[in-house]
Amino acid sequence: QVDLVESGGGLVQTGDSLRLSCTQTGRTFDHYAMAWFRQAPGKEREFVGRILWYGGYTLLGDSVQGRRFTISRDKSQNTGYLQMDDLKPEDTAVYYCAAGGSVGAATTRGNFRFWGQGTQVTVSS
Repeated sequence: QVDLVESGGGLVQTGDSLRLSCTQTGRTFDHYAMAWFRQAPGKEREFVGRILWYGGYTLLGDSVQGRRFTISRDKSQNTGYLQMDDLKPEDTAVYYCAAGGSVGAATTRGNFRFWGQGTQVTVSS
């Protein structure tokens, strides 16, 4: 049983920051990667970014390239983070963390087996 518990979402204003957390409970995180996805109403779930758990290498998705989004992790806490600065209304979505992936396959929804419950991020204008 792999449980990913997310926290940190909320209602903020344009230009504000949020840090989302995703903690695996019950066992040590031993997956290839942790990823973040988001899904806005009426839209497909899209890749935000991922971190390779052991090496710490990060990759941001096209939708947030050039934005002030940062992914990190604390292995000792089994926790990954998505830091989002200078948020915009178009960032409004439910954000999900996911665990899994493998070499060369860690950027699409189907690459990840385990998912968090999602946390709502709403950015008002």
